[in-house]
This record gives sequence, C-alpha cells and structure tokens, in this order.
Amino acid sequence: MWPKIRVAEALRDGLDALAITEHLEYQPHRLDIPHPDRNRAYDDAKAAGRNSELIVIRGSEITRNAPAGHVNAVFLDDANKLLKVDNPPSNPGDVSGYSTAARKWPAQKAIEAANAQDAFLFWNHPWWTRQQRDGVTRMNAFHADNAKNGLLHGIEIANGSTYSEEAFQVALDYGLALIGVSDVHDLIDWDYQPHNGGHRPVTLVFAEEKSAGAIKRALFANRTVVWFRNLLIGRVEQLLPLLEASLNISNLSYRPQTSVAEVTITNISDANFELRYVGDYTFMYSADRIRIPAHEAITLLVKPGDTLDRVALEFVVENALFAPGEHPSINLSVSR
Repeated sequence: MWPKIRVAEALRDGLDALAITEHLEYQPHRLDIPHPDRNRAYDDAKAAGRNSELIVIRGSEITRNAPAGHVNAVFLDDANKLLKVDNPPSNPGDVSGYSTAARKWPAQKAIEAANAQDAFLFWNHPWWTRQQRDGVTRMNAFHADNAKNGLLHGIEIANGSTYSEEAFQVALDYGLALIGVSDVHDLIDWDYQPHNGGHRPVTLVFAEEKSAGAIKRALFANRTVVWFRNLLIGRVEQLLPLLEASLNISNLSYRPQTSVAEVTITNISDANFELRYVGDYTFMYSADRIRIPAHEAITLLVKPGDTLDRVALEFVVENALFAPGEHPSINLSVSR
C-alpha cells in the first residue's frame, strides 16, 4: 500500500500520529520497487500529510528469526543505518535470497544502531505462531537483556486481530510500554471494517501536548493505553484517569411521589463502555450490567431507598484491564 494511502486512512480515522514501519530486510516487491533508500516510505507519507495536523513518525521493522523476532524502531533519523547487506543476490527477483543475506547482520547490531539514534524500540507480536508455535508469549534472554540494558522499551500486546495476555504480563514485569498496532498490510477498511463499527488497534499516548517530542517522551515513560476491539488495556496510572474523563454522571432527580432516582450517565469517548454495578442499590429497568455507547448518554433509574441529596454508584469496567484478568472499578457520584 502506498504511504499516502496510509495518511489518508489516518486522517479519516481521526488519528493524531502515524508511524511508518516498513520491513527492512523483507522486500517482496524488490523486482518492481528496488527501494534503495529505506526512508522513502516516511518521506512520501510526510509529504502527503504536510497540509494536515497529522504527526508522521519515521520508523522501520527489524526482521529476524526467533529469539529476536520482529522489532519496530520509531523516531529514527535514518532507517538505512539499521540495514547491512553483504553479498546480496544478483537477481533482483530473488526475494528469499535477499532476505537471507540481509538477516545475516546480527539483530543486536540493528538494535544498537537504532538506539544510537535515540529511537524507541518495541518487540512485535511475540506470540506470532510462525515463531511461537503455541501462541504464548514468553520473555527470552535476548529481549530480557535488551530490556535490562535500556535498549528495548516496549512490547506489543495487541497486533491486528490478536491479543496476548502473556505479553501484557511481560510488559508489567519488565517495565515496558504497552503497545497496540494495526500492522495493516492491506486497507484499514478491509481489515477492521470501521463502516460496520470496527476499529483498528491503537496506542493511546498520554503526552503533555500534541507534538512528536511529547509523544516520544510519553512512550519512554510508559504512559500508554491500548484500545483493542473495544477493550482498554493499560496501567492504573493512565487507565483510571482515562475512564474518569470518559464517563460523567449528572442530573440527579426523583420520580414524582417516589424515592426512585433518575440520573444521566454520558460517555464522551470513542469506546463503548460495558459496566457492571457492584453497589448496594438496584436499578428499575436493568440488572447489574449496563452498556453506554460511544458519544451517547443513558438515563438510569436507581432505587436508593430514600431521596438522597447525593447518589454514588460504583461500577466495574468490564471492557478495561489494568492487569491480565483484572478489571478496574470507577465510582460515579452526583448531587442535586
């Protein structure tokens, strides 16, 4: 897919930033597109977005067999310095031969070359069954050493249509940023069908401002939440403020001649919230589970037993995780 199409998709989806991370070593179209400069995809995307507010980030994908696997480096200065190919095949159509020659340069050298540019590096889809047969993410010595030495900074927990609970735990155990990506190779519309309510996986970055520098600083500080198939996944420090900013309760009143309270809960986010009530009251028109669609509000009838001046409702957010299998709670309170 040509880079300007990626920019058009990003603008249509309302993204603030887009990282272009073409494979360095794997060049399946080398016969048609020789690609001598690995910065060209970024250059084209940058030019396509020049009249917009989209932040385009230069990146590349380092591609090796296990244990290194695939690693993305973003915020690069020059992608070409991450690639060294001695004795490439003379036939430009020999995709396998070129890839084999390119992968002979040690993965660690590419990792170090990216870090020399002060790039942000993350381990891609460590549960990928082509390299991890059982689909279970396990930290290995290669990545553990790089994480310990500050050369690996994040790990994908969501990639395309797949999610890894084990990768989430690895991120928490090793202090790595939580990353979610589309890894799209065709069209966003084909893979994620936003016209049918779907969405690409994204990394929500808690930056001080909308700038490339602020995004980079936030990534290195692990200030991220992943949005994957309507599931919000993050550390408590970022996840709870996001939930509290997304949901608002208001308009406490009582039905005439009753102690049945009426409140409005508004969802200002792009996610649909799935909530489970865990308090002492009961509701009039629903059981303990409620759904609040994106950018909508619902009216909830609550039976507190008396006409209180303040009503507090505690919910477990079932479409959010702060650790594998652990859902956060949120308290919504309103006064009249």
